[in-house]
Amino acid sequence: MALPKRKQSHSRTHKRRSQKKIKTASYVECPKCHSPKLPHRICPNCGTYNNKLVVAPKEEKEKG
Repeated sequence: MALPKRKQSHSRTHKRRSQKKIKTASYVECPKCHSPKLPHRICPNCGTYNNKLVVAPKEEKEKG
């Protein structure tokens, strides 16, 4: 099994690892209710996907 001839320096390791970062989540606007949602997901506000009702929307409970 092949092994590296020399130890990789901390500087070189950190330079390589600097590119492995988490990207921020991108949001798109729902075409029906115009609320932000994740792309290719059911809208949590109105329950639609591809302009079709998929899930019944959550009803907010009234305080009283």
